[in-house]
Amino acid sequence: MGHARGAVGFWHPALFYRGDAQFLDGCLPFVRDGVLAGDPVAVAVPAARLALLEKALRADVGPDADHVRFLDMGRAGRNPAWIIPGVLRDFADRHPHERVRIIGEPIWQGRSELEYPACAQHEALINMAFTGRNVAILCPYDADDLDDRALADAARTHPVLLDRDAEWDSDEYAPEAVVDGYNRPLPPAPADAATLPFDWDVFERCRAFALERSAAAGLSDERGRDAELAVSELVANSIVHGGGTGVLAAWREGDLAAFEVRDSGHIADPLAGRRPADPLTPGGRGILLVNRMADLVRVHTTAAGTTVRIFFAR
Repeated sequence: MGHARGAVGFWHPALFYRGDAQFLDGCLPFVRDGVLAGDPVAVAVPAARLALLEKALRADVGPDADHVRFLDMGRAGRNPAWIIPGVLRDFADRHPHERVRIIGEPIWQGRSELEYPACAQHEALINMAFTGRNVAILCPYDADDLDDRALADAARTHPVLLDRDAEWDSDEYAPEAVVDGYNRPLPPAPADAATLPFDWDVFERCRAFALERSAAAGLSDERGRDAELAVSELVANSIVHGGGTGVLAAWREGDLAAFEVRDSGHIADPLAGRRPADPLTPGGRGILLVNRMADLVRVHTTAAGTTVRIFFAR
């Protein structure tokens, strides 16, 4: 399988593979070619595939494999909304004048139904985040284990598709439709969720509320402080940009502690919270920090209001 079209400019293909051999056939040449060309290369895939590819690469290019950055996507990309700023942009922005190659596999068997819409939106937003840059981002999809929806969405979020036999332009490519299509109302909070209406006068109460509910949900002290910080950022953002008031809610959802902030604002920028913060520009850090802290972030936003729901694993 050749990757000649990925040699320059922005290139974002989905690779459909079946089994370890096809995974290596699709990914190893992409990494090897980058290493031999002196390009910065990063690989962010789930742990089992990561070990497989690293072993094959070391057998192929020897010590030159040390130049590749290997990341367990199950950890680095647990929250799909953090992958663009925390994995892809973090690596690409370190090499602004070089051809950058990245393998990123954000969707795998085991991603929950709760996580999936955020994963699909992430894949769609890569195109907006990197268009015009000299970056190749190859996204493997396990065609044996993923369902038809995930494979169909891959064709809508990637302009180019690959398998073991061919490369072709996607006739279904429509990333904006994927972003909009998964901007759906979130399921109602449970009836027993704790709630707290807020404005500036009760901002400090919101912080205490987050800590109390974190402890009640079984979060560690450290993760409770992370939740407190994330909730504080969301509440402050609602007060400043979302109409001055809102409602904070919290509950347990399986093994997750869930927090929700609702307000009357609208998040018009689909890349909000997915751009690394510019140290010279005030603001813009709140949602980015939330994406960094939380294990999952789900958003529903319209002209009538916004709901942001964040989750922390116990």
